[in-house]
Amino acid sequence: MKNFKFSAKTDIFFGKGEIKVLGNQLKKNGAKNILLTYGKNSIKKSGLYDNVIEILKEKNINFFELSGIDPNPRITSVRAGIKICKENNIDFILAVGAGSVIDCSKAIASGSLYDGDPWDFAIGKAHAKKALPVACILTLAATGSEMNSGAVITNDDTKEKLPIHAECAKPVFSILDPEYTFSVPKYQTAAGCVDIMSHVFEQYFSPSSNAYVTDMLCEGILKTIVKYGPVAYEQPENYIARANIMWAGTIGLNGLLSCGKMTDWASHLIEHEVSAIYDLTHGAGLAIITPAWMRHVLDNYNSYKFCEIGKNVFGLTGNDGIDLANRSIDKIEEFFKKLNMPVRLCEADIDNSRIEEMAEKINSRFGKIGGFKQLDKNDVLAILNSCL
Repeated sequence: MKNFKFSAKTDIFFGKGEIKVLGNQLKKNGAKNILLTYGKNSIKKSGLYDNVIEILKEKNINFFELSGIDPNPRITSVRAGIKICKENNIDFILAVGAGSVIDCSKAIASGSLYDGDPWDFAIGKAHAKKALPVACILTLAATGSEMNSGAVITNDDTKEKLPIHAECAKPVFSILDPEYTFSVPKYQTAAGCVDIMSHVFEQYFSPSSNAYVTDMLCEGILKTIVKYGPVAYEQPENYIARANIMWAGTIGLNGLLSCGKMTDWASHLIEHEVSAIYDLTHGAGLAIITPAWMRHVLDNYNSYKFCEIGKNVFGLTGNDGIDLANRSIDKIEEFFKKLNMPVRLCEADIDNSRIEEMAEKINSRFGKIGGFKQLDKNDVLAILNSCL
């Protein structure tokens, strides 16, 4: 088990009606002139937008708005938000929506206190050292962005989708009311569940040994999604299912599950190349890539990790080895299918015409990828071809 540092800086307000804390929390954190960020029409249809505006007016907090933030948020939205912030002396950002809105808001918060272009953070030309404070009201369980320092931004001009890490932009507080996820469509509910599971896989499959406690936490999150994902899919207003999934998503990527170990993230980097070109929903892309990555990296030495998931999460029986490991991977893929997620690129109308390009981009940007087992360009090509 490796040495680690863990700090949970985000205050979480979880449960029904917790929006009641919003006004006082904004005041406590010095918000006077805020940028309200959100996606398209969902928060207006649900009534959440009106609730937020009423609270802001009640507390005499001035606000500007940036709407229309896309899934796979674009650098163009980040630049638009920065422009609003700089022109209007914004001192706080309130993100209301899913992970894409929160990711975009973190990039805006960092870019607003930076003199260059915010894409510099994605390509490693600069690192965010300061940011406007960010808070969020979560409406979809998936990315864990509500309690971490990461963001992923897409550049349509270069067809790149790259991560940004800014500890300074980690939300100061987040409101997690599971009732705000009742209206999430089945497809997005399923994609969110896959995203949560994939985050756990990226941390569970590690070359670091003896991190038993974090492995058990990982398996607990996976079991939670396996138990409650189908329930939320079929019964969207089941509070217990939505609440467990929401908290699983937060824990899944707040840093806790990676304590004491090296992590992987190869599946995410490969999927980012796919969705950068084809604008595929992130969770759907991970449903395709993750089982293919598993089958590619599986060997006699590491098969026990796959067997543990099969036995401890899916209740499989048998002796550890390649056969049980493959049955475990099959179970994961079957679960994705149960949620009507694609498990082949062709199911997402993606052919092999740009596979070479995707593999080359990963190679030129990152070189070898993966912590569990390192992958080169030929490995990435093999994984993508196996997804067709």
